[in-house]
Amino acid sequence: MRSNDLARHWTLDPRIDFLNHGSFGACPRPVLEAQSELRARMEREPLQFLARDLEGLLDDARGELAQFVGADPDDLAFVPNATSGVNTVIRSLELDPGDELLTTDHAYNACRNALRWQERRGAKVVVAAVPWPIATASQVSDAVLGAVTARTRLALLDHVTSPTGIIFPVEEIVGRLEARGVDALVDGAHAPGMVPLNLRRIGATYFTGNCHKWLCAPKGAAFLYVRRDHQERIRPLTISHGANAVRTDRPRFRLEFDWTGTDDPTSFLSIPHALRFLGTLFPGGWPELMQRNHALALRGRTLLCEALRIAAPAPAEMLGSLASVPLPDARGGPPPVRGVFWHPLQRALLEKHGIEVPVMPFPAPPRQLIRISAQAYNSEDQFARLATALRAELQLA
Repeated sequence: MRSNDLARHWTLDPRIDFLNHGSFGACPRPVLEAQSELRARMEREPLQFLARDLEGLLDDARGELAQFVGADPDDLAFVPNATSGVNTVIRSLELDPGDELLTTDHAYNACRNALRWQERRGAKVVVAAVPWPIATASQVSDAVLGAVTARTRLALLDHVTSPTGIIFPVEEIVGRLEARGVDALVDGAHAPGMVPLNLRRIGATYFTGNCHKWLCAPKGAAFLYVRRDHQERIRPLTISHGANAVRTDRPRFRLEFDWTGTDDPTSFLSIPHALRFLGTLFPGGWPELMQRNHALALRGRTLLCEALRIAAPAPAEMLGSLASVPLPDARGGPPPVRGVFWHPLQRALLEKHGIEVPVMPFPAPPRQLIRISAQAYNSEDQFARLATALRAELQLA
């Protein structure tokens, strides 16, 4: 077996060293089985499930998730992914020409595109440059706060950056932005299950996070947190029955987001199963799992840095379960494969060495990096194999 004994709980191909949990996650067997049972219940009596039972089931699932992320359940809405959460906020903003939306050059491309959607209304997107390699968290704060102007209306901040795996000091930055009258939208796509969360303490106006990544819920499970004083301004991407509901027992935020049309809600309802199952893998529960994955990611990064003979590009305390390492500059542009960006090195690692790991340009070609993920099913041996394969493919003596 390429991974470790815990891999038996996942359906991952045992012939592959899967070091890319960060992209789409991977759902354990017991959670998939729980989702299958929920789907069977839904199909036995669709009207009962969707029209009568679903509201209470969503309340229960949201309650367990809220406890895990340190929020009030009524401040959470389920969305299919963090990109949808970001779009929900961005498309709800009422901006004037010249208003500025601030983000960083480590932001997820899809979310930067969501900001640019507001440019058609005359808004301006400002991108703060955060160094990488990076030495201290203060470099992030300085870059973001240094780009704030009197026209800044919102700052989109990554909690854990997708390309570089850096944990931004979001609590500090959010507080300093708040003092300057700037709302913060935290893209926490990787945060739930990777780092301890307390959304009340972070204090962001908006926070969105995926549950299908490090929480290992089924695909299509994420949440959007909206602080109570801003909920009247935020509308779901799909306007449905809740927009003119006459009910008074639930706030409009709940009525609009909990039902936007017929869909399969079982990914949301499976989140509590994922929280419970992952919490049983180690005696210390979730804290031990997070610390174990962090330590393994650091060990994997050390092996790669030794193979490439380079220094670590970020302090250990700025990493969670993701770690990126710079690679030698690319030679030529990578050709698309069936219309999908697939770096030649990434393809070689998979096809020749059986290793699934992302290689991507950052901050722009010809600069490139390789990013590793550490989840419960991974082992140090897998990262050692990657280091050996990299040296072979890059022809390092």
